Amino acid sequence: MTTYAEYAADTTDQIIRCAIEVHRHLGPGLLESVYEAALCLELRSAGLPFVRQVGVSTRCSSRRC
Repeated sequence: MTTYAEYAADTTDQIIRCAIEVHRHLGPGLLESVYEAALCLELRSAGLPFVRQVGVSTRCSSRRC
């Protein structure tokens, strides 16, 4: 039986491998959106579920940012 910690570590390793693969193919210096699109392709091909560009609500000095 796999523990949550083992599952999380394995998933993290897979995500890092995907990110390294993207960087290996594209190299440095491109727009973030290019890396994002490429990473989405790698994550999908690895069978990892993800949601792209999730909105996050924050507060700054008691105001919504």
